[in-house]
Amino acid sequence: MPTSVFYRQFERHAHAEGIKAHSTTYCPGCGHGLAHKYMAEAIDELGIQDRVVAISPVGCSVFLYYYFDVGNTQAAHGRAPAVAIGHKTANPDSIVISYQGDGDLASIGLAEIVSTAQLGIPITVIFVNNAIYGMTGGQMAPTTLMGQRTSTSPAGRMPSTGQPMKMAELIAGLDGPVYVERVALYDNKQRTRAKKAIKKAIELQVAGRGFTFVEVLAECPTHLGLDPEASQEWVKNSMVPVFPLGVKKDVVDGPNFPTIPTPTFDPEHLLKVVDATTEKPPRFATGFPTHLDAEDISFKLAGAGGDGAQTAAMLITRCAINEGFDSTHIPSYGPESRGGTSYADVHVAAKEVLSPASPNPHVLVAFNAPSLAKFGPTVRPGGTIVYDSSAIAEMPAGIANGVRTVGVPFATVARDLGKVLVKNVVALGALQEATNLFPKESFLTGIRLALKEKCAMIPLNEEAFAWGAKLAKEQLKG
Repeated sequence: MPTSVFYRQFERHAHAEGIKAHSTTYCPGCGHGLAHKYMAEAIDELGIQDRVVAISPVGCSVFLYYYFDVGNTQAAHGRAPAVAIGHKTANPDSIVISYQGDGDLASIGLAEIVSTAQLGIPITVIFVNNAIYGMTGGQMAPTTLMGQRTSTSPAGRMPSTGQPMKMAELIAGLDGPVYVERVALYDNKQRTRAKKAIKKAIELQVAGRGFTFVEVLAECPTHLGLDPEASQEWVKNSMVPVFPLGVKKDVVDGPNFPTIPTPTFDPEHLLKVVDATTEKPPRFATGFPTHLDAEDISFKLAGAGGDGAQTAAMLITRCAINEGFDSTHIPSYGPESRGGTSYADVHVAAKEVLSPASPNPHVLVAFNAPSLAKFGPTVRPGGTIVYDSSAIAEMPAGIANGVRTVGVPFATVARDLGKVLVKNVVALGALQEATNLFPKESFLTGIRLALKEKCAMIPLNEEAFAWGAKLAKEQLKG
């Protein structure tokens, strides 16, 4: 049936010109096309197009957003169910459909789909099982059949790799789902059943019943090396005996899922929830520090676990926000809380941070030699490196021309002050003096706010900051 749920033309195909603007990306005979058709028709028949949010992750499933005129979110590989939970809880009236393939859902996303199904939240999962990693080169998937040849099992799947995973049975065995069915597409009778199952799964979500799951056995002629008709026979004769069709769970008389409370985004309510205040912090900067960059300044702070790089990064971020700028802090921790590698990417932007990563920072703060060796060569020409000279004896090779280096003995100063943990505040003092990012009072105010529950620590941290700035100033003069 014609449906408005599909775009009339696909703007991403050949710039919506010619026949490609009206054709699909899928290979001839691919099962995704029929699954899309039945999903679109169900949305149309139920009159919910304006409420639907479709989640598509990595794999051939991702192409869904080319064709469906509904809300769309692309998720990272395997993470579609988690993203679906976010959409459903943020907007309980939405109808959320997670559309996933077997390499995605049954492999990297196994934890996400199991935990989401057990939660029982009313979302619908359409799981397309073609027994192969379709988009990425035909590798063996969790659902690949025993003996089936793939690019990573050229001799056929062996017992040592385990048996094919039966996802419909696994999901049906959980407490959360209310409806689980496995269908196929290899003839008209099975296609009719598939259409009914997909519609029922979505309809149960509309009724607020709970989590629903439809597994669709689908053809992948390309990686099977068969024509469409032969692919259909392969699904019928090879897949169905391993993955029996039919309803695996249908809770007819069970209660609806508890009503999901509609969240409020009222500012006054949110301030109460987080115990915040409308009082504005004092500002000391007269403008954005354009001497470092016109719009967006990137930082990387790196050291061993316990060096305080993350705390220093968070203080820079908070100071930037207090001054009215946009700022992000992305931490990366090592395997140990003490001794493992740890670094943080920070951005300070005049208007909006567009990417939080700092692959080529304007400023690097390095607490040890391995961090300087790793990240020093990534600092852009004209940038600044502030480093702990009590831990780093010399500059590594590869530092770009024009990068200014400022060595201050963070750890030595902190030990002399009687508290080695304040070496990160020494580093902040050196950073402020070396870059003039914000006025000193901006940093000191940020430190005081961070230590408001430990007021006795404020004088020591202020002294550590002052020593860092003093020693950096002396070196810059020298």
